[in-house]
Amino acid sequence: KGKVEIKVKLPNGYGSVVKLSGTRRNPYMVRKTVGFNEKHYPVYKIIGYTKTREDGLNMLAEYNHDPYDIEARKMTFNEVYHLWEEKKFPKLSKSLQSALKSAYKHCDKIYDMKYRDIRTMHMQDCIDNCGCGYSTQGAIKNLLGHLDKFALELDVINKSYAQLTTADPIPETTKDRFSDEEIKKLWKLYEDGNEWADTILILIYSGFRLNEFLDLTVNSIENGCFKGGSKSNAGKDRIIPIYSKIADMVQNRVDRTQNYLITDDGENKLSAATYYKHYYEVLKLIGTRKTPHEARHTFRSLLDSCGANKKCIDLMMGHKSKDVGLRRYTHKTIDELREAIELI
Repeated sequence: KGKVEIKVKLPNGYGSVVKLSGTRRNPYMVRKTVGFNEKHYPVYKIIGYTKTREDGLNMLAEYNHDPYDIEARKMTFNEVYHLWEEKKFPKLSKSLQSALKSAYKHCDKIYDMKYRDIRTMHMQDCIDNCGCGYSTQGAIKNLLGHLDKFALELDVINKSYAQLTTADPIPETTKDRFSDEEIKKLWKLYEDGNEWADTILILIYSGFRLNEFLDLTVNSIENGCFKGGSKSNAGKDRIIPIYSKIADMVQNRVDRTQNYLITDDGENKLSAATYYKHYYEVLKLIGTRKTPHEARHTFRSLLDSCGANKKCIDLMMGHKSKDVGLRRYTHKTIDELREAIELI
């Protein structure tokens, strides 16, 4: 008339599955004896709770096969994130830290879930419904990958679900380069005494990102080279020889400042907003509209077109070489970098 449970005697030290009294969602306790108290009563380590005895035996078998940190298995998404932030975050670049912090805010639906209960569908929901484009989606996917890797290290999980998530692909770039005709017009403006045309030419022949460019100081210039960059390990404090044709304009900037290279008062750093105003006023004079990042595209394009060494290009752009051989075994001297840039 009723269901009969057949109890199997488990080996000594293996652990046990016991049914608790009352009405419970998970009435079976999975436990192991870890010692005895002063009255010789057993002290139990609670492994977990299950709906059925069979599930409990499976949990006990899993634990005996690969004992895990029970407290770690209880960690929530939030707890894993904040521990990862404490242990791993400082090793990341500032820009990546900023992107991953923003991505974390889009994972609020799973903040309080036990990390080991989170599956691909939960992660994918955070990505798909973040309300943002490919960049943010990619950052969320990246964050989840970091957290899964960390959770595996802690034995919180034994399988990564983040690797099964997807994000919108990066669209084909719409960035263009400055044409040869536009560059000629910039040189003409510079020769005619335009106050800001030189800065665009320096951008074109150095490949700096705008924030890196505005961070340059007189101390960033040494032995005919720029030293700057901040975005990644490959781009940080990189060496870029000063192209001979812009050496005079760079020196003129040095002579007019006490601190920052690009300034309008001889000392203080120029804000991006102020620089944009000067930048686009110059471009209006030559009849084009391109971003400072397109000056960076131009630098790479010029180097590529003149046949410069690929490793030298990557070093000056602050990119990590995709080719393993180039990345690990090729070392370039400053003279070789200078030879590459003088090919333009």
